[in-house]
Amino acid sequence: MNDPAPKSELNIRKPYFQLIVNGAKTVEVRVGYPRMRKIRPGHMLTFVSGDDRVTTRVTRVTEYASFEEMLDREDPRLIGGDLGENPENLLAVIRSIYPPEKERLGVLAIEIDIAT
Repeated sequence: MNDPAPKSELNIRKPYFQLIVNGAKTVEVRVGYPRMRKIRPGHMLTFVSGDDRVTTRVTRVTEYASFEEMLDREDPRLIGGDLGENPENLLAVIRSIYPPEKERLGVLAIEIDIAT
């Protein structure tokens, strides 16, 4: 008998939720809270924004030491849509969400596909 894939719900701001739904955002950025560190490929993540929900499957999780390192290695457009056209602006937005003490927990780039 196959065990079902682990499932989690994550709150997300509306503009980023829409990017996931539209297929423009395929990399979600989180910091290394213990709960986030349990996420692995195959896990099902449901992103929640108000009353809206979208379920995704994790295809990859990569850890970085900093947001800069992540933006050097990941495609910023897959993280922030059009905002990723200017990585410095995207970095400023990410840092407005996660202050330095949170960044020190480690940075996780979680690649996702919309579950069908």
